[in-house]
Amino acid sequence: MELRKMYAAELSRLMKQNDKIVILDADLAGAIGTKQLYAEFPERCIDCGIAEANMACIAAGLSAQGFIPFIHSFAPFVARRAFDQIAVSMCYSEQNVRIVGTDPGVTTTTNGGTHMCFEDIAALRGLCNVAIIDVVDGVQLVKALPYIVEHKGPMYIRMERKQGACYWDDNYKFNFGKADLIQQGKDITVIASGASLFDALKATETLKQQGISVELLSVHTIKPLDERAIIKSAKKTGKVLTVENHSIHGGLYGAVCETLSAQCPTLCDAIAVRDKLTQVGNIDDLKRDYGLTADDIVARAKALVKAK
Repeated sequence: MELRKMYAAELSRLMKQNDKIVILDADLAGAIGTKQLYAEFPERCIDCGIAEANMACIAAGLSAQGFIPFIHSFAPFVARRAFDQIAVSMCYSEQNVRIVGTDPGVTTTTNGGTHMCFEDIAALRGLCNVAIIDVVDGVQLVKALPYIVEHKGPMYIRMERKQGACYWDDNYKFNFGKADLIQQGKDITVIASGASLFDALKATETLKQQGISVELLSVHTIKPLDERAIIKSAKKTGKVLTVENHSIHGGLYGAVCETLSAQCPTLCDAIAVRDKLTQVGNIDDLKRDYGLTADDIVARAKALVKAK
């Protein structure tokens, strides 16, 4: 099942339990999957039109009146276009708004360069009070949503719309702010955020076949970062490679390097977008062009293991 369908189904369940949850869209309810909620909860769903900044302000006002608003748009339109409203009306005012940015990075594919966003985490990570979650799959999002509803303060949820593949199963337990240890290793630590885990898993298997032992961490909470887990693994392996569908500047790589440079200096490298403009293409071609494939992970991991 597509991630957006799993998301809408769980939101529906939670909205039946909690009449404070409200939904706001920027003329994208059909694309993002929330359209069904308008039929179920017509008094608690608002289409704000193509006006993300206005949507952010409406949501902040609703939060100030005790509601729990979820606002939705493509990642660049909430993270960039509504940045000032998020900073002032949500963060400075300490409002409980959930900001959902869909199709981040290369997952925008053929929607085009103007809809592609490599800097959403970097932008929002710089703001005080914002929690940031980059979900791996629909199962993780469903498991996280009850916590997301109850979280105090603004939160950014980064997710793909049409992703169907799932790594986690129904036994998964979501722990906000805690990395998931996928496997233990001794030669290098690979830290993947969000759906980049799937490419990291492929690369890890290839590296294993070549005699390289990988410790693999899946990080869903970018802010606050699980510093303890990262430092523990870095001390064990001495080499760290981050993997993210985001710019190398200000995202997972930046957060990990900031942590390690202060507390456990470690040789690090990154699989990330390195100052390239956005473009149109299918997902495989885009990953190849931006150096985000499993093969790219293997190559950089091998080079890092050999480095002194």
